[in-house]
Amino acid sequence: MRDVLPWREPVPLDGTMGEPRARGRFGEYGGRYAPESLVEVCREVEEEFREAWADPGFRGALARLLAVHAGRPTPLTPVRRLSQELGVQLYLKREDLTHTGSHKINNVLGQALLATRMGRRRLIAETGAGQHGVAAATAAALLGLEATVFMGERDIERQALNVFRMRMLGAEVVPVTTGSRTLKDATSEAMRHWVGATGDSHYCIGSVVGPDPYPWMVREFQRIIGDEARGQCAAELRTGVPDYVVACVGGGSNAAGTFAGFADTPARLVGVEAEGGAGAARGRLGVLHGCRSLFLQDDDGQITQAHSIAAGLDYPGVGPEHAHLRDLGRARYVTVTDDEAIGAAVRLARSEGIVPALESAHALAWVIRAAGGGDLPAGSTVLMTLSGRGDKDVSTLKELL
Repeated sequence: MRDVLPWREPVPLDGTMGEPRARGRFGEYGGRYAPESLVEVCREVEEEFREAWADPGFRGALARLLAVHAGRPTPLTPVRRLSQELGVQLYLKREDLTHTGSHKINNVLGQALLATRMGRRRLIAETGAGQHGVAAATAAALLGLEATVFMGERDIERQALNVFRMRMLGAEVVPVTTGSRTLKDATSEAMRHWVGATGDSHYCIGSVVGPDPYPWMVREFQRIIGDEARGQCAAELRTGVPDYVVACVGGGSNAAGTFAGFADTPARLVGVEAEGGAGAARGRLGVLHGCRSLFLQDDDGQITQAHSIAAGLDYPGVGPEHAHLRDLGRARYVTVTDDEAIGAAVRLARSEGIVPALESAHALAWVIRAAGGGDLPAGSTVLMTLSGRGDKDVSTLKELL
């Protein structure tokens, strides 16, 4: 299968992936489409985040937590056997090696520190694959906060291990039984709950979606992935910068954090979506969960159901900054099927001894396909963010293999 969008020449743009414009806009996307009761709360979050991000004390406290609790920096791993098979030089940014097993901890520790700074005593979170929920429960336990995590009933069934981890960490896991019973509906329920709990609770959104300032704030907390990788590539690669930078995209937080480190370089940025959740590749302009972006919709403008074997990619849209990067031609967004992702996960496990999350396996599947189909020229250097480990997906894979 061919990718949906053709290549455009990557042109580094000054200001790309900097602060959004007024009212949280990335081009025509973004904004603050929230109930009136949440608009003022979002303004407060923005003000507090700006102050905290400019405060060396806050930044220092976060850096220490990321180092001593989350285990940063994560390594850049050359995958030598698979690279030889594919005819490219593939390097993995190993977010699977963080505490809790995914990139989600980077954002959650930042937001949990912000919540304590704002005097909030409880975190509200949504989760699909469960990794953001586990990270939220972990940060809450670490900082003495309560945590309430909304999760679709279908995802609770397929991510039982992470549900147990959240409850063991002391979080309340609330099953969501409406709609598709997946990530979209968990997000909707979490936002509804937040309306009545703004006094003592902070909504810790897990991706670069939602009303301003969340897409920008989450990207800044995840920027550490790209910043670390940029320095590691400078030391490891002869050219200093990889030819391609690749990451999976649901809402898009690990990709946004990775891309932020390379947006001002000649590297080609590639976001890989699930075939059944291709908001950037096939979405239309709309509003969902507080922001204007690209979403899967029917002819009447109703949001349609997404599908992916990877619960974290089972979302019918994409963060507004990704939509903007797509329009600029700065990033390309492609799709991968369930079967391709499963095959990539098995191939990485058997060639390199690494079992990836099925979300990350989508990014790898595109690399494999592109190397075989000529989209990745022989000898290209490729940086791919391995956003999470595959423990949570073992039961799913066991049924299919």
